Amino acid sequence: MKKIDCKNLDFAALNSLIREEKEVELVNCTGQRFIGAGTENKRIKITGVPGNGLASFMSGGEITVFGNVQDQACDTMNDGKVVVHGMAGDAAGYAMRGGEIYIEGKAGYRTGIHMKEYGNKKPVIVIGETSGSFLGEYQAGGLIVVLNSQNSPKPVGFFCGTGMHGGKIVIRTETKPQNVSPKINVRVAGDDDLAEIEKYVGEFCKYFSKNKTEFMNSRFYVLTPDSKNPYKELYVQN
Repeated sequence: MKKIDCKNLDFAALNSLIREEKEVELVNCTGQRFIGAGTENKRIKITGVPGNGLASFMSGGEITVFGNVQDQACDTMNDGKVVVHGMAGDAAGYAMRGGEIYIEGKAGYRTGIHMKEYGNKKPVIVIGETSGSFLGEYQAGGLIVVLNSQNSPKPVGFFCGTGMHGGKIVIRTETKPQNVSPKINVRVAGDDDLAEIEKYVGEFCKYFSKNKTEFMNSRFYVLTPDSKNPYKELYVQN
């Protein structure tokens, strides 16, 4: 794995170097944008804070970040995995179409906005702590899991699921989420729901050395769109 010191490199120069390598380790990353954008089957390890657009349009491979990520990470991502040992800024997973994102800490506003799925492509976002407002806004497919590892009484911000017309949001909390769009159905997770998320919770725990059993033995609530949601009729594919 080739090591690249990002110090004094602008985003264009850095991304040019990344394109030449199959596996690369980036150190001293300080806000360079679009790292891993449009790549396929690369392995990228980052120490520092990558800038906006990390893994945008990525079509495979794995990116691991030892630090926080800025806004719009995994914008329109098609496939692969992104693992964040830190927090994520706003709009992580914007229009995400496939692949998996694992965020150890908190996620900002509008995480999972416009997520969608088609055929065997199912995007997944797992958030270790809490999420900001508008989680899953206009979500058309895929799965968002909020593990709420700090047991916050408010695991999601305001307007969760606004305009949601497909997919599922699963939230670990003892009490029914209160900040949810009125057109969303909320229910306690059943055995089928827990079986669906178990694989992804296990992956999260593997990456961040957490206790899977502790998470899975907790209460989760499931958010799905009301079948009468008018936004659904604007899309060919749920």
